[in-house]
This record gives sequence, structure tokens and C-alpha cells, in this order.
Amino acid sequence: MSIDRESIESNLRLHVDRLAGLIGPRTLSQPKTIQATIGYIEGQWSEMGLIHTRECYDADGDEATNLIVERHGTKRADEIVLLGAHYDTVYCTPGADDNASAVAVLLEVSRLLREHTGKRTARFVAFACEEPPYFNLDSMGSQHHARQSRGRGDNIVGMLCLEMVGYYSLAKGSQTVPPGIPKWMHRFFPQRGNFLAAVGNLPSWKLCWRFRRGFKRGTRRLPLFSICLPEKIHEIRLSDNSSFWDQGYPALMLTDTSFLRNPNYHQATDTPDTLDYPRMTEVTLGVASAMRKLLG
Repeated sequence: MSIDRESIESNLRLHVDRLAGLIGPRTLSQPKTIQATIGYIEGQWSEMGLIHTRECYDADGDEATNLIVERHGTKRADEIVLLGAHYDTVYCTPGADDNASAVAVLLEVSRLLREHTGKRTARFVAFACEEPPYFNLDSMGSQHHARQSRGRGDNIVGMLCLEMVGYYSLAKGSQTVPPGIPKWMHRFFPQRGNFLAAVGNLPSWKLCWRFRRGFKRGTRRLPLFSICLPEKIHEIRLSDNSSFWDQGYPALMLTDTSFLRNPNYHQATDTPDTLDYPRMTEVTLGVASAMRKLLG
């Protein structure tokens, strides 16, 4: 199958421009921005012919909405592979990398897989309320979805969390190591911010291994640094993946490592022109390939 990288890159640029350029900061305190974001994501999925649903819940007195697309599998339809990304921002940033980049990849992976039917069920989720003041609280969109999934008895065999996937640098020293990592381990970590990281907790090691194999099938152009660490290293719990760990599900955070690399994190300077769209294209191809492998 031929790969049209130009079309994928063009679509990624469009998504980020619409979310971070046209709409800008996306918070429940500015309801119009959230409604515009929901409308954009739903509109994209509708154009792909994908049926979406809304999962609405109360977030500290305001209505929040997760957006879901699900494609049922064949032989193992009860087993679910979930790809998710949060669409909100903190109030002070247009949020190009955090997290329009991830929503853009979520949309393009769902586009690439829209005609793929695997043995397992594919679930794509755009989460509300990952950022403060909701972070680490029950009102996070991913916390709500993970709790609901556990309550229903959903068998989520793997959750992939897209969290800031658009900022890259080839400069030596552009990549820093999480403060929680012991100094003797620093030499095993990259010094250049030119890679995507796949980070799991220790129980997610099998998912991490399978993801890595699938990702490498999809692209050889972008380095992947995959690792599983104890949850006491708190930096690995800073996104929606931790909501699924709390419910006993295996999950990975797929990330450009956020503030460990990107100086625009939670700043007004997190704008569409700071992202590396050719590398985001490789992220898209790698994640789509990994999803195919995980779905069977």
C-alpha cells in the first residue's frame, strides 16, 4: 500500500491550525471554545464516515464531553485497544503541541484505520479536562472514562495516550531527563529531542514491547525511545495514561516529553509554527501501524 505522506502532513497542519490557531485556548471557562472544538472533531469524524458518540459528565458543576468512535472487532471483539488524546488546554496558551498535535494525530490515525477491521475492537477517544484545574481529580475526562469502562467490565487490553507529539530538536542537549530518574541511569537516555517516547508503568511492559514492534513496522524515519518505569517517578503519571493505570489497565504515554524538551510548554508561544509536521507524519504512520498490530 502506497503512503501519501504529503496528504497526512497537510491534514495535520490543518487540524493544528484550526484548533490552536483559529480556536485558541480551549477551556470549560470559555464554553464557546469547547463547543467549537467538539464541533471540529465531530465534523472530521463524520467526513470520514465514522459514527461518534458523546460521553457527557459533570466536571465540578460544568458539563464536560468525551468524544468516542468505536469500531468493533471480529474474533475478539470484547478486547479493546484504545487510542486517546485530550483536547483542552490551560487558559493561557493556544496549545499547539499541548495538545492539538495529539488530537491531530488521533484524527489522522482514525482516518488511516477507518476501513480496517481487526480481531479486537478499536476505540478512539478525545478526552475533556486533562489540564488544571481538573488534573489529578475525578473530573478529568480520562478518569471518568476509565472508571466507566471498569464499571461496565470493559476489557481494555491496551490504552495509548497521545500527549504532546509535535516538538522536535536535533540539537545536542535539547533533551533533558526526568528529575526522578537516578543519575546513574542518565547515560541510557537520549540527549537530543529528535524521538518519540513510549512510556509505561511496569505492568504495561508487554504492551510497550508490542507497541514498539508495530511502530517500527510503520516508520523507520523517526526514532522511538520506549521504556517502562515505576510509577513513583511522577513524570510518567502526568497525562491520561495514569487514569487507566488507576483502574488496572495497561497503558502507554506517547509523547515528545513535554517540558523536558519543549520550552513553549503552557506558554503563549505554544503556536502552530513551532511544530515539526514531517515528524508528526511519522508519528501518525508509526502509531497507525502499532494499532493494526495490537488490533490483530
